[in-house]
Amino acid sequence: MAALIGLAVVAIIILVVLSSSIRVAREYERGVIFRLGRLKSPPKGPGLFLLIPFIDKMVRVDLRTVTLNVPPQEVITKDNVPVRVNAVAYFRIIDPEKAIVQIENFMVATSQIAQTTLRSVLGQHQLDELLSERDKINEILQRIIDESTSPWGIKVSIVEVKDVEIPGGMQRAMARQAEAERERRAKVIAAEGEFQASERLKDAAEVMAENPMSLQLRFLQTMLEMSSERSSTIILPLPIELFRPLIEGSSGYGTKS
Repeated sequence: MAALIGLAVVAIIILVVLSSSIRVAREYERGVIFRLGRLKSPPKGPGLFLLIPFIDKMVRVDLRTVTLNVPPQEVITKDNVPVRVNAVAYFRIIDPEKAIVQIENFMVATSQIAQTTLRSVLGQHQLDELLSERDKINEILQRIIDESTSPWGIKVSIVEVKDVEIPGGMQRAMARQAEAERERRAKVIAAEGEFQASERLKDAAEVMAENPMSLQLRFLQTMLEMSSERSSTIILPLPIELFRPLIEGSSGYGTKS
């Protein structure tokens, strides 16, 4: 009986040791091993591996891409406009050992770097650039944050500025500016149209001067168009040359008298 009890105790001890030494890491996980406090390379996983009980300690590291929401930041742009901006960053761990050994909490550290970089970069750009050159600003943010987090074994792949909140007074001013710009463009387009029309009229006048009969044909065509519109009023333009003999005759009669 004592032998059976001893075998049972030994079996239980073996099971406890095996349960504490067997580890399984998923495909997207790695196990950073510390043996008596010292880092043991390389990281374990994925799959099944063994640890020395009570000697090895393992820290699991997730290699999947992490979505980091950067909280809204109060920013003063280069042209002294206060705006409220938030962003999103995507990063993943490419070196599990550095992510555990080189930094205490890589998630908090990356978030703080993203916030400070967002305020610093946007403060160097004007409001118009922030609204119209979003892709350029995103590239600058991604490059700076990636360089800052690279010693921690982190790769920042994408940084996107999501929302830009502008004060109401500035929005109204921008609306007035846009309206004035549209009016200016409309006036410029109208002036260009008048200029082109005057150029065409000049060309038409030169053609008619070379062939006076074309003026008569144009006059008849205009009369035909006016009659087709069923207008009750018809205006007949007459050249001043038709009345020149009468004017000269009347002036000559007055001289003789």
